[in-house]
Parts: sequence; structure tokens; C-alpha cells
Amino acid sequence: MNNQTYIWGHNRRYNDYTNYIKKHFNQRVQKISINTGLGCPNRDGTITYGGCTYCNNQAFNPAYSSAAKTITQQLNEGIDFFAKKYKTQKYLAYFQSYTNTYADVETLKKLYIEALSHPKVIGLVIATRPDTVDDEKLGMIAELSEKFYIMIEYGVESTNNNTLKLINRGHDYETSVNTIIKTHNKGINVGAHLIIGLPDEDEEQILQHACKLSQLPLTTLKLHQLQIIEGTKMALQYKKEPSLFNLFTIDNYINLIIDFLEILNPDIVVERFTSESPVNILIAPQWGGLKNFEIVDKIDKKLIERNTWQGRLTRFIHTKAKRIG
Repeated sequence: MNNQTYIWGHNRRYNDYTNYIKKHFNQRVQKISINTGLGCPNRDGTITYGGCTYCNNQAFNPAYSSAAKTITQQLNEGIDFFAKKYKTQKYLAYFQSYTNTYADVETLKKLYIEALSHPKVIGLVIATRPDTVDDEKLGMIAELSEKFYIMIEYGVESTNNNTLKLINRGHDYETSVNTIIKTHNKGINVGAHLIIGLPDEDEEQILQHACKLSQLPLTTLKLHQLQIIEGTKMALQYKKEPSLFNLFTIDNYINLIIDFLEILNPDIVVERFTSESPVNILIAPQWGGLKNFEIVDKIDKKLIERNTWQGRLTRFIHTKAKRIG
């Protein structure tokens, strides 16, 4: 095995999230999903109606996560669920559903502080859109980050503006770039979310995403395959014109992920490669019921087989001092 594979202090050939968390906290830490009921400006007409063409929040909400419950109730139920297996771990409150900066500063601060007041919560992960964050909100979050671990996770989804328009995202890639840089400059950990296989994106365009994101001051990156979900506009498009979609086989997807990793800045922590949606609403792709951990195992084996690693082909100078922002 090449010595390059040891740069993160473990034997994996990519900068993985589990080891990042262990190093950062020196203990096991689990996310608890929170639903604030804040909604989305891409659904209520503030930006547009209908939301992103792929979006159905039922695809990732756990049972305990409900806007009908207080944040404290959701945290307690989530902790009760995970504590059966790990009794001593700490937790990050994961503001997951919809757009979790879509309110005034005082409302947001109250929600965040309620979560941080829980004795077992040591930080926040705030999932949101890059077009719903301003200097005032970032200033408030930056103050919290002086005492707690805070990550803002932006839905970038694609670096291609034509794609973003096609999926009715409601913002362009430049908005993501500017917001990521501003967040980083406030001293806040920043993550990005990217969907692999959106309509009209071929493999070359997908690999360009890796090149572009590598130039940004990202702490983490989440990847997942495009999934066609019941109840979405994309499901109707898929049934009407399936040729628009390049839904990868599992083997093709894994090989593309390896190509992506080879280009990706090795400083960026890869939090996830795939997503599992409930089988009762998943239309495609059908990967034989493979679980996320099984796909990760296949990626690990393929990296060894190809004798490669994250950042092997990266042409950028990857030092934090020289990165954008």
C-alpha cells in the first residue's frame, strides 16, 4: 500500500467522517435528526413553488423527527433510540428537514440554543440552502461556534447552473461558492451536499464537480446517488421520459466514485457516498437492497484493487493556507 494512504492516520484510502469525528471529539458522537418545521422558500413562493424536482422529505426523516414535537422531545426520543446500543456517547443535534436558516435571527437562535441546552448535546449540524444565509445569521452562528461544535451543511447539489435550473433548485452555483467562503471566513465548519447523476449530467461533468469543490474551503462533503422517489416531480419526468436519466448500476457508480475521489482535495472529509430511501417510495435505481455500509465496503475494496486513494490525481495545492477564502 502506498504511504499516501496513511495521511489521515488510518488505513482507509479516503478522508472518512468516522475518523474525523473520533479525532475531533475523542469519543463516539451520534447525530440526532431534528425537524423544526421551518419550511422551504423554494416551496412557499418566496423563491418559487413546488420545490426541487427530486425532493421528498419522507425519504430521510426518522420516526422520532417531527415538527409536531419540541426540539427537546425529538432529542430525548432520538437519544433513547441510540442509547440502547451506546450508553455513554454524546450527540450532535442535526437540523435536517427542509431549510434550517429560513427564519429571522431571533427565532433561529432560540431553536439552536434549545438544542445546545440539552446536557448530552455538544454541537449542531445545520442543513440549509446557500441563499437563505446572510451576515446577521452567520454572525449569530459564529458566536455559538465559539463554545460549541457547529457545522453548516449547504445543499449545493450541482456545480452546473444548467442542471440547477433544470431541477428547479432556485439558486446558482456562484451563490453556493460565495456563501461557503463567507461561512468559512466566520470560523464555522462548512459542509456541502452533492447529488451524483442528475439529469443531463454525464460522467465528465460529474468529475468536474470534484475539481470545482476541491477549490472551496469545505470541511465535509456528502455524496449520494440520484434516487427517483414517489411523490416528486422527477418521478413523473422519469415515467414520461426515462432517457433523460443516467441511473448508474452499482458497479458503474462505484467506479465513478473512485474516479471522483482521485480528483477530490484530500483535505475534504467524505461523510457519505450513498443514501438509502424507504423501499416503498423508491422507484429507481434498484441496487438489490444493498445497505450503505455494504456499498462503502465495496468502495474500500475497489480502491485497494485499483491501488488509488483520495487526491491521487489532484492538481491543486491543497494546503488550507492557500485555499480559496
